[in-house]
Amino acid sequence: MVIDSQPRQALVRRVTGLARSTPGRLSLIVVVLVVASLASGWLTTWSVNRQERALDDLATRSEPLAHAAQEVYRALQDADATAASAFLSGGLEPSRLRERYEADIAQAQAALSVATASSPELTATLAAQLPVYTGLIETARSNNRQGFPVGAAYLREASGLMRTQLLPAAQELYRAETDRVARAQDEANFPVVPVLVALAFVIGLVLIQRYLTRKTNRLLNVGLLVATGAAAVSLLWVTTVSVLVMNDVADSRTASEKVDTLAQARIATLTARGEETLTLVARGAGQSYEKNFVEVSERLEGLLERAKSLDDTAAVTEATQEFRQWQEVHQRIREADDAGRFADAVKLIDNPYFDSLDQALVRAIGEARQDFSDEVAVARASLAGTVVGVLVLAVISAAGSTMGLWQRLKEYR
Repeated sequence: MVIDSQPRQALVRRVTGLARSTPGRLSLIVVVLVVASLASGWLTTWSVNRQERALDDLATRSEPLAHAAQEVYRALQDADATAASAFLSGGLEPSRLRERYEADIAQAQAALSVATASSPELTATLAAQLPVYTGLIETARSNNRQGFPVGAAYLREASGLMRTQLLPAAQELYRAETDRVARAQDEANFPVVPVLVALAFVIGLVLIQRYLTRKTNRLLNVGLLVATGAAAVSLLWVTTVSVLVMNDVADSRTASEKVDTLAQARIATLTARGEETLTLVARGAGQSYEKNFVEVSERLEGLLERAKSLDDTAAVTEATQEFRQWQEVHQRIREADDAGRFADAVKLIDNPYFDSLDQALVRAIGEARQDFSDEVAVARASLAGTVVGVLVLAVISAAGSTMGLWQRLKEYR
């Protein structure tokens, strides 16, 4: 089948001729400006929505989940250290230690249920092994109350399970959630591409007005002035808000770093406490635990110094002081144990400095988390109304462009 190409060629010539004429060019410019205005508005609103979703995720999901994961680790670590401390008491352990252990296990289970909703694959090991651990602790406790030496073996087995499976799984969960926080912060950063597109659109409007001035010998075009003003206001609005959000997000990163450093310091504190206690439980065979205590204490000291450099608050200063006093008492514990005065060493281990250090770190973490929440809240408030404003300005810009060029097109009729 042969198609007559003459009508098509005639259509092409007509379109080409129209495009070369001034009315044709003006019509094309109208279409381009309307499309560009709406496209720029859509891209900007999409970017702002993305920032809002990221900030909402930080406030309501990522940071709370990271804290829940940290609480899983902390509660498990403290439960293990408390169980060892209770074991040293012999017979019926003090009720305060038993209550603290039970509270830690309950808190670990509660935080684990929160984290499971987000990362079930990362919590599988914790959910499966935590009942095994508590069973071993109960067996150790039962034997210890009856004075059977096998109780110490069960305690060491439980602690080994905690160190080789539960705590590594909790650490992996915590890292996964903190990485989620960092990704959300990245998504809330400055929207470079939408701002550049909006800037290019404003420049395009200015160039088109210069073109019309040369063609029509008229200095001003009210419609295009309105369109340019709306586009410029939108650009200024988004740029200003994005800079404010970027600064707030940067501050939230600093707060996140403080929280992470303090959380690691608290975990190191609990680890050191467990090593210190297990050294006495081993009754002269705990050299490896003492070695671990020294290594963890050095890491803890470094973390406290780092936290102090990030934000030297009263809570961090108090934590540092309590840490030093605890280290002094530890030296006395070792001297008593090495000299064969086991009972004296057990009495010394029940000192207030460990709890005071832990409480100071809890306050410091709470303050850092509040700083994080405040920065995210300010960033979210900065974006309020931006989406609606940008859309309205995009429509005004498109309408202004159409009206301004339509006036010029009517002159050619």
